[in-house]
Amino acid sequence: MAIRFDDVTVDFGSAVPIKNMSVTLPEEGLCIVTGVSGAGKSTLLKLIAGLVKPTSGNISGTDGLKLSYVFQEDRLLEWNTAKENLMFVRSDEASAEFWLNAMELGDRFDSYPAELSGGMCRRVAIARAMHFGGDVLLLDEPFKGLDGELKVRVAEHTRGRFGLIVAAVHSKEEAELLSDGSETLNVHIQ
Repeated sequence: MAIRFDDVTVDFGSAVPIKNMSVTLPEEGLCIVTGVSGAGKSTLLKLIAGLVKPTSGNISGTDGLKLSYVFQEDRLLEWNTAKENLMFVRSDEASAEFWLNAMELGDRFDSYPAELSGGMCRRVAIARAMHFGGDVLLLDEPFKGLDGELKVRVAEHTRGRFGLIVAAVHSKEEAELLSDGSETLNVHIQ
C-alpha cells in the first residue's frame, strides 16, 4: 500500500513546516524531498515514521511497515562500539560486519563514536539502518560529512535494498546519487 498524505498540516505554534500537504508516495522506488532549510523536510520524514503527529489531515499506508531511519544526527550510542551500535538494532553479527565493511569501516568495528571522525560516525549510522533492513529507508541529509567519492560509494550500497527510499537532500547531485534509474518522485516543500 502506498503512503498517502491527505491535507496534512503540522503546526508547532511558532512554525508551520507542513501546510495542507496532499501527496501519495510510490510503493517502491525513490522519493526525493527538497526545500530550503526549515521548510519541513525532516518533519515529513518524522510524519512517515510516526514520530510527529499531524495537527490536521490524515496519513495512511504506514501501518505494518518496517522502517529504517538515518536521522540528521547520527544518534549513535556513545558507550557502544561501532559494531555494537549495529548489533543493538539486530543481533546478526555477520550482517553487522558486512555493513561496516561496506561503509569502509572494517578496521573500526571496536571503535567508540568518540574515537571516530564525523564522517565515520555518519557511515556507522547508515550501516546501522542498512543492517536493520525493512520496507522503507528514511534518509535525512544522508551524506552530511562525506566527501565526493565517498558519497558515491556509500550511495551505491543503499540502492535496491529497500522497497522505497525517502530522502531529504539539499542538492540535485545528492538526489542523483541515490537514483537507480527508476522513476523518482520529487516532493518540494516551500
